[in-house]
Amino acid sequence: MNPIEQKQQQVETLMRLAPVIPVVIIDDAKAAVPMARALVAGGIPTIEVTLRTPAALEAIRAIAAEVEGAVVGCGTALTARDLQAALQAGARFAVSPGTSPRLLEAADDSELPLLPGVATASEAMALLERGYRHLKFFPAVPAGGTKLLGAWASPLPQIRFCPTGGINLVNAVDFLALPNVICVGGSWLTPADKLGAGDWTGIELLAREAAALRQAV
Repeated sequence: MNPIEQKQQQVETLMRLAPVIPVVIIDDAKAAVPMARALVAGGIPTIEVTLRTPAALEAIRAIAAEVEGAVVGCGTALTARDLQAALQAGARFAVSPGTSPRLLEAADDSELPLLPGVATASEAMALLERGYRHLKFFPAVPAGGTKLLGAWASPLPQIRFCPTGGINLVNAVDFLALPNVICVGGSWLTPADKLGAGDWTGIELLAREAAALRQAV
């Protein structure tokens, strides 16, 4: 088994921990630990903290160090520097909205497992050639939703997806029902208003709803 296949096994494991990977945009790193504890308490251990704010790396560092049961990773990984910084902060995985040759080369050299994003069959085929069998479908709803992703199941049976982008509690069930979907990604579990208000009970309740989605499929 080559290094990419080994890291893809790690990606599959974390994708199967829960039906939803929360996509977190965090402005205040002090909120990271109680937020992550609320998600884990609600049954959602895999947490993607996007590298879109100055607080992101500090948040990843805090969650990795202080929240038992959390599997924290970075989202919006665009460069080799992003991968290195996230790894040093304690991230266990990285997620990218798409791919570029340089990012894939950096991922080859990094210990960090990558969940790369695709929006077309050609992109998925190119990543399959490199050994990637677990991909993010982004932006899921604008790119074609369940109809497009379902159409890929037959010609691309080797690939499993985590659709992200436009996913919510209502339409997540339709995506999870597809044979080539393991989990979905979404930002509805950690809305800005609840993060800002420190409503950890509310976030835990949202996590519990999301964790129960597997039973609804």
